[in-house]
Amino acid sequence: MTDHPGVDEPPRAFGSAARLSPAELLSAPWSAAEPEPLQAPLALTHEKAREAAAQLGLHSVADLLEHLPRDRRDSRTVADLRAGEQATVTVEVRSIASRPVRRRGMRPLVEAVVADETGPMKATFFNQPWLVKRYPPGTRLVLHGTFEARNRFRVTSHAPTEAAIAGEGEVAHYPATDGLSSTEILALMRRHLPAARRAPEPLPGRLRARHRLPDRRSALVAAHEGDLEGGRRRLAFDELLYVQLDLLRRRAHRRDSVRAIALDGAQPGLTERWLAELLPFEPTADQARAIEIVLADLATGSPMQRLLMGEVGSGKTVVALAAMLRAVDHGRQAALMAPTETLAEQHFATLQALMPGEAVPAALLTGATPAARRADILGKLASGELSIVVGTHALIEDGVRFAALSVAVVDEQHRFGVRQRMALDAKAGATAAGEQLAPHVLHMTATPIPRTLALLGYGDLDVTELRELPRGRQPIATHLVSGERERERAYERIREELRAGRQAYVVCPLVSESEALAARAATAEYERLAQTEFADFRVALMHGQMRSAEKAAAMRAFAAGEADVLVATTVIEVGVDVPNATVMLVEDAERYGISQLHQLRGRVGRGEHPSICLLFGPKEAERLRALAEHADGFRLAEIDLRLRGEGELTGLRQSGLPGFRVARMPQDEELLERARIAAREILDADPDLSAPEHLLLAQALVDARGEPGPVAIPA
Repeated sequence: MTDHPGVDEPPRAFGSAARLSPAELLSAPWSAAEPEPLQAPLALTHEKAREAAAQLGLHSVADLLEHLPRDRRDSRTVADLRAGEQATVTVEVRSIASRPVRRRGMRPLVEAVVADETGPMKATFFNQPWLVKRYPPGTRLVLHGTFEARNRFRVTSHAPTEAAIAGEGEVAHYPATDGLSSTEILALMRRHLPAARRAPEPLPGRLRARHRLPDRRSALVAAHEGDLEGGRRRLAFDELLYVQLDLLRRRAHRRDSVRAIALDGAQPGLTERWLAELLPFEPTADQARAIEIVLADLATGSPMQRLLMGEVGSGKTVVALAAMLRAVDHGRQAALMAPTETLAEQHFATLQALMPGEAVPAALLTGATPAARRADILGKLASGELSIVVGTHALIEDGVRFAALSVAVVDEQHRFGVRQRMALDAKAGATAAGEQLAPHVLHMTATPIPRTLALLGYGDLDVTELRELPRGRQPIATHLVSGERERERAYERIREELRAGRQAYVVCPLVSESEALAARAATAEYERLAQTEFADFRVALMHGQMRSAEKAAAMRAFAAGEADVLVATTVIEVGVDVPNATVMLVEDAERYGISQLHQLRGRVGRGEHPSICLLFGPKEAERLRALAEHADGFRLAEIDLRLRGEGELTGLRQSGLPGFRVARMPQDEELLERARIAAREILDADPDLSAPEHLLLAQALVDARGEPGPVAIPA
């Protein structure tokens, strides 16, 4: 037992005598008493154990039954681990010690040298100094976490391994936390598993037969008592089906219940003239196809909900402007909302450059807009004098009113919360008869989204891809840089570009130096580079903690060629377009994800000169090697999902992406596809889930969403 017991009796290991078939387990007399209800609270007698259970999301018996053990087949050896990936390993402690952390309020770190038969590595445990006594040298552990660069393993959950009786190997290992160990969870499971007999079956028999799925009760028992993967897949199918049903019902609800102003092209106007005569370049085939699709969406009275997913530099703004001009053609208004002032300013400048000579009233509205200018913009939006507005979150503030908003473009839409996107939705106003209108919404992202993630997070949207880059975009050679000798050569390569009249970015992960993090900081690096490697050149600084006016001034100076090197944080990740910049240097590149690094290097290669991206980091890091080998953002997105797995899939909770107890991504992509097909079949036959065979499924969907009532209109 651990130092923090959480159950009344000691755990009992699973033995060969207990290994019955799922059917035998369900019919066996587990207890003289009737199984407790699934919503019954867990029998935990100690406060610390109850707090730990809550941290794991274990509040009821039903929660416990869906808390599955880790699959031993997923366990990796130390030699097989790759930087950036999540993994489970079984190791032995060689040495263990705690060391203080200088950052105020943090407990000491615990670092252990652990090893298996393939070699050692260093494991780091956070905020658990008592582990030094609990795991002395010689202790065998199951660790789950992320393998980082320099042979370090960041532990997120851990438990000692325990020998099972009768030589059956090791007992089931459950995800655990301090205060409630895997062994204690195992004991709870033995106590409460009979309650699986009470589990309702939400799926109709015909659906289970068609997809060859076991019943839910058998799946729950099998997952804990024998066939983990078989039971898990059935439970994962349920989770994925609920998500797809919810997304498809939201989509249908919006299509059938909300009206938008139809913006057809029956009378060719500004949009057609702009495309034929005023656009200063010929659109790519992908752009032309996307514009055709979007304009067709706008021509209907059903509000468009389309995701425009484009490679970095693929020209999404051109497609967005075509949609916005169609609103202007009809005497309506359009808005483009971006997550940062820098990106909003860049979009506004791009729109102005793409509409030469056309008197389309447009304005920029951000938090930095002066009060007098803001009042003027708000007045013209409310009166209808202003046709196009570009802005940040300022667009959705209560005081902002539109006379006739019909098209809304949301750029880098994953950075906005669901409520924020819905707030822009509500700005469309109503008809003369009082009927609420919705705008046509074009969501944009420069981060290619794998199909798996698109089905989960954006299954209620139509998706259009831009893969083709405009003519003239230069290739970007990406190199990994490690060691001082290579660093000196990298600086010399940058100086060669600067002497040729080009410009460079230096990106750092931190704004200022930190005692807790060993990473380069923008402010310190700016001062150092200005006095050393780039002493003969003009160096500027830009980071997110600067005032808006300071950031704008730094960006303007760099864009105007008044600075040769811009030292910055990821504030320049999107919306920065300086064609003369040909070098991107990224410090501590292993601290960034693949998609973020791909976005960053997209800041170069925008002019007539070939460009280079230098990633400072360990050459064994698989994500950095992937960037050096691949330029296709869509391919990199698939690699990123494979490396980061389900732990990073849900991203920011505000984005509305689902979290899962059982399903794993991307391993369960095939199950996801089947769930999507099943959801379509169910809703085609019974859109309201009111048929008798779907009543339990409808209730399960309500329970899964965690809220009763009608399906909400999505952002």
